[in-house]
Amino acid sequence: MVDKIVEGKNNPLIEIPKAKASPVDIKIAKQILTTIEDGSCLQLGIGTLPNLIGEMISKSDLKDLSIHTEMLVDACVDMYESGKVTGIHKKVDRLKMSYTFALGTIKLYDFLHMNPTCASFPVHYINDPDRICKNPKVVAINNAIEIDLFSQVCSESVGYRHISGTGGQLDFILGAFKSTGGKGIISLSSTYTDKDGNICSRIVPTLKPGAIVTVPRSIVQYVVTEYGIVQLKGKSTWERAEELINISHPNFREELIKEAEKMNIWVKSNKKDNY
Repeated sequence: MVDKIVEGKNNPLIEIPKAKASPVDIKIAKQILTTIEDGSCLQLGIGTLPNLIGEMISKSDLKDLSIHTEMLVDACVDMYESGKVTGIHKKVDRLKMSYTFALGTIKLYDFLHMNPTCASFPVHYINDPDRICKNPKVVAINNAIEIDLFSQVCSESVGYRHISGTGGQLDFILGAFKSTGGKGIISLSSTYTDKDGNICSRIVPTLKPGAIVTVPRSIVQYVVTEYGIVQLKGKSTWERAEELINISHPNFREELIKEAEKMNIWVKSNKKDNY
C-alpha cells in the first residue's frame, strides 16, 4: 500500500568536479603509494589527494585491494575498473566496496547505480574502529591542518577558528592502528601561505592555542609531507620530534630544532648536524 506520493523536480545529484593536483600533491601521493601493499584495504579521505592516489593505484602493479571507507570517491571507480580492487582479502563485507556516502562526479553515480559490488551502510557501522580493524592491512589516508613536535594532529581548526568536523579520521586511524599490518597515514603539505602572504610551517612546536587535537599522539603512525614519510609508532618523544623535523620544510628546520631544545624534547643524540 502506498500512503503518499511526493512529486519533486528531481534535480541532478550534486557533483564535485575533479581538482587539479599540485606538484606538492603529486610528491605526497608518490610517498604514500610506497606504503600500500597487495591485499591492502583502503580508506581514502576527502580532497584532491585521495583521488590522485586512487588514479596512481589504478596505473600501478598493485592487486587484490579492498575498499572500506566513509566516503566513496571517483578514484574508487578507477581502481575497480582497472582490476585493482577485488575485495577477496576482506574479513568484513568480503568482495564488497563498503561505504557510507558517495560524493564525486556523474561517473561515480553511474557506477553505483544498481551495482551489487557496492554496499552502503550507516556511519556507525562503517566508522566503527572495532569493525574496521577486522580487515587486514587497513591503509587509512587522511589530511591534516597541522601537527606538532609531540605528533598531536589537528585536522579541524586553525587555532580557535573552526574549519571542519572530526569526521571519520580518528575512527579510521585507530582502526588501522589495530588492524593486522595496518597503516594509518596523516598527510599534509609542509607549508601554507597565510592571508598576509607569509609562508608558514604546518609542522609546529606546539599546536596553536585553541587548536583541536583530532588524533592523539598515542595512535599516530605514519606522517607524510612532500619531503618524506616517517613512521612514529613506538617512538619516543625525542625520536618523534626528530622524525617530524626531517620532513618539515628545510627553511623551518633550524627554528624547529631551537624550539624543541627549549621544550627539552631535543637531546644531544639527535642529529643536529644534519639540518
